Amino acid sequence: MPKHVDYESRRRRIAEAVCLLADEHGPQGVSMRDVAARAQVSLGAVQRCFRSKEEMLLFAVDHVGERITERVRTRLAASPAQSAATALGHAADEIALLREEHRAEARIWLAFIAQAAVSESLADPLRTSYTALRDLLVRLITEAADGGPADEGATPPDRRHEAHALLALADGLTTHVLIGHLTAAEAEEVLHAHLAGLWERLGTTRPRKSA
Repeated sequence: MPKHVDYESRRRRIAEAVCLLADEHGPQGVSMRDVAARAQVSLGAVQRCFRSKEEMLLFAVDHVGERITERVRTRLAASPAQSAATALGHAADEIALLREEHRAEARIWLAFIAQAAVSESLADPLRTSYTALRDLLVRLITEAADGGPADEGATPPDRRHEAHALLALADGLTTHVLIGHLTAAEAEEVLHAHLAGLWERLGTTRPRKSA
């Protein structure tokens, strides 16, 4: 009988190898032959999953973006009784990739962003990932705003604008931690100070700092 091959599982395995090599050499330093060696599969197996290096890199970008988004959703689902403001803090913590265990993932993400600045094909999946994260933040911000007491005559903030600002801040903090300009603890203080200001604008009760 012919051997059954789980191509989706193999594609994810190859994507993990791409990420490891991109962390070491940058996306442009990744070759299909090196990926095959790192993933411990044949070059032919890589070529059957991906027709070109570009297609392989695009899948890897999607893979990292989906991994971050799924981790955010999993953390939110783990504490369904938490307030929307607390959930927003948890989501921001995950997106900023400030934890030591996420440091390699942060380097990979920023490496792809740097390459996407000169590669429209790589920029497209990154925009898709950012859109998914933005929509999630907009939902949490909206829930926090609707759940808190409204100040009479107060103008609610543009929630999409707030989501974009939070995403931009998270990326900036990730960069500053990676180059050693800020410690992870200092970056977390900046992030939570921004969230405290957002909660004040929303008129919600400031939750405790997320663990």
